[in-house]
Amino acid sequence: MLIVGDEFPAYELTGVVSSDPENAYTPVRSADHVGRWRVVFFWPLDFTAVCPTEIAAFGEHHDEFVAREALVLGVSTDSEYAHRAWRQEQPSLRRLPFPMVSDMRRDLSSACGVLADDGTAHRATFVVDPDNAIQFVMVTNGDTGRNVGEVLRVLDALQTGEMTPCGWTPGQATLGT
Repeated sequence: MLIVGDEFPAYELTGVVSSDPENAYTPVRSADHVGRWRVVFFWPLDFTAVCPTEIAAFGEHHDEFVAREALVLGVSTDSEYAHRAWRQEQPSLRRLPFPMVSDMRRDLSSACGVLADDGTAHRATFVVDPDNAIQFVMVTNGDTGRNVGEVLRVLDALQTGEMTPCGWTPGQATLGT
């Protein structure tokens, strides 16, 4: 699995941004994300119990990521067609403000080292800086949802460019450099 300091892999995938078949699909390319903070999170499968709670939480906090100039990408190994169908069926996913990205060929999941033995992605989160270096990695058990607030807290800490103590939150003193 890729770790802090590694370069995040290049990707050219398809994202789903709507349940409307006329406007549902969009290209998602790393070349379009050069120089941006990114939060890339993987989930195991569409039409499951834990995954929509996390995806919806990233959607609910989307404005906070935008305020930090961070792009959010949600990725699984399901097809873009499965993503669109799930968006239609699951009310909490209908108006997501970020793409649900299909890694059906498993290129990105494999390159990141988060592909499980069963061919699905582990529940993993990467924070990538504008220089395309991974600055944070978190992987949880498939039955354990992540905390989007913690991802935001870590992003805030990383963006200070300074050392931060345990449990640091915005507005608290950093440790300086």
